[in-house]
Amino acid sequence: MFFKFQIIDVTLKKIKSQLANMMTLSNLFLGGFSIIFTIQGELNYSLFLIFSAALLDRFDGMVARKLKIESELGKQLDSMSDIISFGVAPALLLYQGIIHYFSSAGIFITVFFIGCGAFRLARFNITENNCYFSGLPITAAGCILTFSYLGIQFIPAIIYLYLMIILSFLMISTLKVKKYDSETF
Repeated sequence: MFFKFQIIDVTLKKIKSQLANMMTLSNLFLGGFSIIFTIQGELNYSLFLIFSAALLDRFDGMVARKLKIESELGKQLDSMSDIISFGVAPALLLYQGIIHYFSSAGIFITVFFIGCGAFRLARFNITENNCYFSGLPITAAGCILTFSYLGIQFIPAIIYLYLMIILSFLMISTLKVKKYDSETF
């Protein structure tokens, strides 16, 4: 009987130690599924999955800090998930939804957005964590892009092209964006 409780205790400790990473991987999976749904033309499902990934992204870091399980692996995994869920997935959603009308320019701007997001994440990973971000976080840029999809029937297509360009440059800019205090949420 004691052996069973010991196994359960060890299992629970392992789960606790990896809870934030499991949330981060779930974020990545949702982003991956979003990409697949976009390819299949199911753009509304894709939109929902990106917003679901944003919820998980919002809480994985909080969980890691609360449980005192922050790690370098978790930081890197979070960046890999963010490029999928908030770089590739929103860019493809907008490309399929409207940007494809601009042919080569649309393709270039879509890939440019993804590249700027990757650059921003790489820069974040090699800098000290102060009380501000340098450049617009990719999560914010991806969510803005995803949210803008809701106006696709009402907003001229060219606006989306400019929005992607502006968000791309904001991500790689040295604009200082204050970090939120996760304890207040």
